[in-house]
Amino acid sequence: MKRRVVITGLGAVTSVGLDVASTWRALLAGVSGGGPITKFDAARFPVRFACEVKGFDPLQYMERKEAKRSDAYTQYAVAASLQAMADAGFSQGGFDPEMTGVIVGSGVGGLKSFEEQHDVYRELGPSKISPFFIPTFIADIASGVVSMRVGAKGPNYATISACSTSAHAIGDAMRTIQYGDADVMVCGGAEASVTPMAIGGFANMKALSERNDDPARASRPFDKDRDGFVMGEGAGILVLEVLEHAQARGARIYGEVAGYGATGDAYHLTGQPEEHEGLQRSMRRALKDAGLTTGDIDYVNAHGTSTPMNDPNEAKAIMRVFGDDAAGLSVSSTKSATGHMLGAAGAIEAIACILALRDQVVPPTINFVTPDPDCGPLDFTPNEPRSRVIRAALSNSAGFGGHNVSLVIRQFVP
Repeated sequence: MKRRVVITGLGAVTSVGLDVASTWRALLAGVSGGGPITKFDAARFPVRFACEVKGFDPLQYMERKEAKRSDAYTQYAVAASLQAMADAGFSQGGFDPEMTGVIVGSGVGGLKSFEEQHDVYRELGPSKISPFFIPTFIADIASGVVSMRVGAKGPNYATISACSTSAHAIGDAMRTIQYGDADVMVCGGAEASVTPMAIGGFANMKALSERNDDPARASRPFDKDRDGFVMGEGAGILVLEVLEHAQARGARIYGEVAGYGATGDAYHLTGQPEEHEGLQRSMRRALKDAGLTTGDIDYVNAHGTSTPMNDPNEAKAIMRVFGDDAAGLSVSSTKSATGHMLGAAGAIEAIACILALRDQVVPPTINFVTPDPDCGPLDFTPNEPRSRVIRAALSNSAGFGGHNVSLVIRQFVP
């Protein structure tokens, strides 16, 4: 029998808040993280705005020397992980290091560090490349640094699957606990992708919105006038724990990670098959894994990127899977507020599901003005939060390369 896995700690750094409480308040209030890019001179770029993390001070979480040797994505990961461990009641220990693991992924890793050191190489030659370049840049280093900071000696690695990265991390962490390889897992993702190469690359492939004159209303998932996603950044971290361990120490339990479905499209570098057949299969697998039916799910946090292609495909996939039960669903995309946090997106959206279950309220899809008939009759929770009974929630993620993940999170019932 699989061991039950519960959620006991949450941490977040986003463009709308530097912790979970402020991020959740902003999501419910419909606050957008969009604004002009300040992290580099974007004057020559076709896209000059993003959902940047604002006011973050890494020295609140690490020494100056460590911060200097860490890319921003690692700083965000450490901050969110320490928040989550404190939230779980592990600030002073209380866990077996060898039965505690870390899976923290990133879609692009330390891209800013890579760009800076490449400039050093081009201008000054190879001898001037920093000896800290590799351990600063590689996409698994956030997981490694987090393990060192919290003292976790169990399984430790990073998932990398584009925009499904942190959803894979949560699913893998769940499996790790279910099969007895750890009792506690710190899991999620971090991203710091507001850099010249990332903005330029995504802009040139026409994936980004170009509403430079209206950044706060540019991310508009499922709206007929959407024109692409808005780059976001930050980190989302969960502490997962085997039920018996959490109960033995009297931990507060947010909910239960009940189902995990992962599939591949085997279709295209960046495209999706019609009605996103691969995402349909990941939703069905997650529901089967949870032992639930579509009638048990009340809320879907959609991948909802605000791109012309994803949104109608995902909406059709949801309608295919849920059938008649789709009429009773609340659906929303919190990317409308946070932007698309790439490898951190799945974790932040899982946190939104957990808090929706806790508070019995669905966060809205903001900037929803004109319904797109291609997205069908689903209730996208436009612009205002909605109180309702939520027994279980499903979170979707999909990444370039055809990586699909669905997670089912339900209320904890002893």
